[in-house]
Amino acid sequence: MYFDKPGKVNTEQTLKLAYERGKELGLNEVVLASTMGDTAYKALEIFDGFKIISVTYHCGLKKPFQNMMSDGVKKDLEEKGVRIVSATHALSGVERSIAKKYTGSYPVLLIADTLRLFGHGTKVAVEVSIMATDAGTLKGNDIISIGGTSRGADTALVLKPANQSDLFDMRIREIICKPRDF
Repeated sequence: MYFDKPGKVNTEQTLKLAYERGKELGLNEVVLASTMGDTAYKALEIFDGFKIISVTYHCGLKKPFQNMMSDGVKKDLEEKGVRIVSATHALSGVERSIAKKYTGSYPVLLIADTLRLFGHGTKVAVEVSIMATDAGTLKGNDIISIGGTSRGADTALVLKPANQSDLFDMRIREIICKPRDF
């Protein structure tokens, strides 16, 4: 499915399409980007029977020593069974810091920009799957991975996850939905 525009307006439909495709394929793990918890809460309503892993920004992204997702939201989601991963962006991390200071081209940033050719949500879906894998939350089977453009969700993939150190073993098996115009 292709959405006319990117963004939060597609969140519910993205989650529903991803859930249905995951059920058809017999999958039971979903990884999604959720900065403040909104998308994770919505996923709780839809992904019955799935292990939900919600990935948020690392501490200090916007302000030093501060998390984007509040402690209360994190605790509530965890009590409801959602696994929260707070981690450095797999497709930028320290490399972005080096690029800002010294300029130049850097391989990981090139990979991120190449994925953005399919839309920002595609890059995010790949990235959060790596972050969740590196955090030890996945079993290694195919998963549903969900990302978005800015806030909300607008892209869902079926993929075989891989750790950062084995990035090129990842396989994007299907694009369930994404924005056509981005």
